[in-house]
Amino acid sequence: MPTNGLHQVLKIQFGLLNDADRYLTAESFGFKVNASASSLKRKQVWVLEPDPAHGAAVLFRSSHLGRYLAADEDGRVSCEAERPVPGCRFLVRPQPDGRWALQSEPHGRFFGGTEDQLSCFATAVSPAELWTVHLAIHPQAHLLSIGRRRYVQLCPREEEMAADSDTPWGVDALVTLTFQSRHYCLRARDSRYLRSDGRLVWEPEARARYTLEFKAGKLAFKDCDGRYLAPVGPAGTLRAGRNLRPSKDELFDLEESHPQVVLVAANHRYLSVRQGVNVSANQDEELDHETFLMQIEQETKKCTFYASTGGYWTLVTHGGIQATATQVSANTMFEMEWRGRRVALKASNGRYVCMKKNGQLAAISDFVGRPGVTVLTHQVRRHQQHPVLLGKDEEFTLKLINRPILVLRGLDGFVCHRRGSNQLDTNRSVYDVFHLTFSDGAYQIRGRGGGFWNTGSHGSVCSDGERAEDFLFEFRERGRVAIRARSGKYLRGGASGLLRADSDVPAGEALWEY
Repeated sequence: MPTNGLHQVLKIQFGLLNDADRYLTAESFGFKVNASASSLKRKQVWVLEPDPAHGAAVLFRSSHLGRYLAADEDGRVSCEAERPVPGCRFLVRPQPDGRWALQSEPHGRFFGGTEDQLSCFATAVSPAELWTVHLAIHPQAHLLSIGRRRYVQLCPREEEMAADSDTPWGVDALVTLTFQSRHYCLRARDSRYLRSDGRLVWEPEARARYTLEFKAGKLAFKDCDGRYLAPVGPAGTLRAGRNLRPSKDELFDLEESHPQVVLVAANHRYLSVRQGVNVSANQDEELDHETFLMQIEQETKKCTFYASTGGYWTLVTHGGIQATATQVSANTMFEMEWRGRRVALKASNGRYVCMKKNGQLAAISDFVGRPGVTVLTHQVRRHQQHPVLLGKDEEFTLKLINRPILVLRGLDGFVCHRRGSNQLDTNRSVYDVFHLTFSDGAYQIRGRGGGFWNTGSHGSVCSDGERAEDFLFEFRERGRVAIRARSGKYLRGGASGLLRADSDVPAGEALWEY
């Protein structure tokens, strides 16, 4: 299995929503906790940590404060403990409707309440002691079976999802968790939902909803009959088994889903490693050998490309590009320049990657548009003719293939349809799933009801367009994309919570986790 950061287990972060639809919040002042917030932001995010020394007990650490939730023998609760103490230990008691009751492990009392009247002193579970788990991580990921050490993927011919892949390669390995009626659904890349009998269905019906359970930092999915999803049979078909308690076979990890892309050169052929170690533009279809996993280094913003054959693109002698590196180094890093519908790549030698006449890639160009490749065009300025360089051989069309359905999260929350409106909110705790279509270096986005995203006056973005509008995706940071509208402005979230195309800079509120 590849290393070097290609497979990274997501740290499970979530909010706890009480019966009054308010989130458990850790305050900086006095390390107090309350349940007053109506949305899921930094102060409302918690991390579940196992306590191996105490069996089934778990710890709740505030992502905001880095401190642990604790209850004393009198039921007082706080989030002050820098290290786990006995009062920090809780037992999670899942309820039939998917909610959790949190019981103090040393004291046996239940935690609940409303607003700033929280305590851990109830001897029995009432609605006030029930919490809904709302994941705060981005919900699109790869799902790894712990028992089989195989990744779950959609198997279109068998009409099922199965844990049968050594690596999460291609679009079929994308799994989207969606929140439905206080439960979670597993959605395949074609938007269908996984039922507990292994069937794929188009609606999130009762048997396609699961309660999330955590065991030793791993996930389990319990269906409405109390049985757990597991890979079954030689094919590893994912469906509910017989066990009423999760064992190793019923446990899963969520792993970060890095962007996987295909690139098309000026000769309209796909870059590929099908015919050897050289990266060449010589294929007419996009399969595994034409698919590359793209990672962006957070500090430098440079990227690497990893091939299905097990090697990174790397700069070699005389400027060639081969997919042979097993470790990330300076020669495997490429700087991306976004040029409208196309992208240019600069290698570690300071030169641009171009396509040679035989289709092979080499970093030998000093700038985009090599000398001698010129045309004459009329310019309005001064009514003179100026030579304009054509950057064909140094420009590539980059297509994101493993996000056919899209969830966007900004600094303040997820993108979701505004109730009763054709506009889009950017600060919601819940998210909508959008559909992505690629078109010559641009993307078209469809929302609920099949309407297209489009931009209107003052940069407003609506989701009910009859005609598609092209948006440009620029992958600027690790796990984050800037989206450019036809006006040249970037989409951003603002204080009003509305999505607008009015940012000049692809940074801050104009970057989206995808």
